[in-house]
Amino acid sequence: MTSRFLVGDDTFLFDGAPHRVLSGALHYFRVHPDLWADRIHKARLLGLNTIETYVPWGDHEPQPGEWSATGGLDLGRFLDLVQAEGMHAIVRPGPYICAEWDNGGLPGWLFARGDTGIRRFEPHFMKAVEAYLQRVYEIVAPRQIDLGGPVVLVQIENEYGAYGDDKEYLRALVDLTREAGITVPLTSVDQPEPYMLENGSLPELLRTGSFGSRSRERLAVLREHQPTGPLMCSEYWNGWFDHWGDAHHVTPADEQARDLDELLALGASVNLYMFHGGTNFGLTNGANDKGVYEPTVTSYDYDAPLDEAGNPTAKFFAFREVFGKYTELPPFDLDRAPEEAPTPRVEPEAGADLLPLLDRLGDWTPGSAPAPALFDDLGHYRGFLALRARLDGRSGDLHVAEVRDRALVFVDGDLVGVLERSLGDTTLVLPAGDHLTVLVEDQGRVNYDLRLGEPKGLIGPVTVGGAALDWSAMALDLDRLADLPLSRVVTAATGGDSGSGPSVLRFSFALDEPADLFLDTRGAGKGIAYLNGFALGRYWSRGPQQTLYVPGPVTRAGENEILLLELESRDVSLSFSPSPRLGDVVIDGRAVHGV
Repeated sequence: MTSRFLVGDDTFLFDGAPHRVLSGALHYFRVHPDLWADRIHKARLLGLNTIETYVPWGDHEPQPGEWSATGGLDLGRFLDLVQAEGMHAIVRPGPYICAEWDNGGLPGWLFARGDTGIRRFEPHFMKAVEAYLQRVYEIVAPRQIDLGGPVVLVQIENEYGAYGDDKEYLRALVDLTREAGITVPLTSVDQPEPYMLENGSLPELLRTGSFGSRSRERLAVLREHQPTGPLMCSEYWNGWFDHWGDAHHVTPADEQARDLDELLALGASVNLYMFHGGTNFGLTNGANDKGVYEPTVTSYDYDAPLDEAGNPTAKFFAFREVFGKYTELPPFDLDRAPEEAPTPRVEPEAGADLLPLLDRLGDWTPGSAPAPALFDDLGHYRGFLALRARLDGRSGDLHVAEVRDRALVFVDGDLVGVLERSLGDTTLVLPAGDHLTVLVEDQGRVNYDLRLGEPKGLIGPVTVGGAALDWSAMALDLDRLADLPLSRVVTAATGGDSGSGPSVLRFSFALDEPADLFLDTRGAGKGIAYLNGFALGRYWSRGPQQTLYVPGPVTRAGENEILLLELESRDVSLSFSPSPRLGDVVIDGRAVHGV
């Protein structure tokens, strides 16, 4: 059945009748696909009628022309599930999305030329964008509401007014979108600052706002720049995200509910950012750099109405009460108190030092001088880069212009120090030795402002004792970790690696049936965890996050396997927690125990 969705003089029109969009952000790429239907259903129970999602270009197209839209990236299936729940959909394909996602969703290969003009009308960028949007709209166009699908709005770019003011670029995106068959209304979003609202949109786009408080004031600014048409906060920030080494962010449910009530009482439409945050699985987290580099944690719980594991929170019930004033609520069929997760015993199995096995994880690129190859030089845009050079008995200061983002430095196989971007490290004293090895970790590409797309690795010049070295480089293929021979027996007494370098460690546990779990990593240092081959994401004793969410669909009845790439060379013990531990929170300037 087809319908019409239009922008009216002061409201949206659904088949000619006034319509308020009550939406929630739910990113398909942050949720296991077997759980999409559950999360969508709970959005409807909250009182929402619409689901909004970004589209992460860099994941759909990790290398030029290598397009993927299956499994956890099956946007079409996700939109079909939204429709099956009787809900509408908003799609925000960017091409830039921010979203605390690696590189703001832009693929790393876009920057390989060095002269590509990102987020502006520049030929190389626009050629790539055109191919990308055509792919996305092949999925979205047949699922528009006027063709019987769920999609009612499509957004052009994302908070562009905070970045640029290239109207030719915005108009080209509109033209590409319309030529690809998108007929539903098009929107833009910006913070309600006059210059952002002016720079980031076009007359043919419905301007919407992004904010999380002072709704009356912000909507008034939006109305000044959008004289007619429905008012909409298309990113109502009802929570926030966390950085490693920071506190866990929460916002009071009652305060957020009061402000949401004010927004709705003023007649505005809304999109909760986030309704359900989900998880930055694998190596997908982004980072911020406003003078200090700060990578985002694995959890994207966001203190949202639905927590990382899909359980309703106090905010869910406070918001549901508010939505009940403005829409008819469906019957509620959820338990208010989530059950505790199972806590099976974790048994250590085996391990191995990583450095002697590096050759099994990739191929070395021959030496180069005066600076080593970067991630980007090797077409490698996430994870780890190994570098090596001969010292021939020399000692002296290892000096780099900048490390992006963290480097473990070894001389003759012994760890001699760490260079860390967030601490501003550029120099390390090396003892005399023959072989220098550096393991560089990309901790997440900056997702906001002007450092998008910056290259990763040891930024040159790179010298030892003032002299350049001949370097070899290797991009680590982490998919090969599971095939490494783990010859060392690991016991509960010794835990992990007792040597001086990073390790690969294997553990096991048993379940009676598949279940959501929370892997407690407080007994580990820093690294990446895999469960039955699924990349759960990064962990770090620096916190605030202390558990990793394990989606039930990746577990199985019987024996299960955990594999760690542990970087900090310390004894490791693992356990499971009955509930998430996301860290301490700050209230009135002091840290208190959080969830």
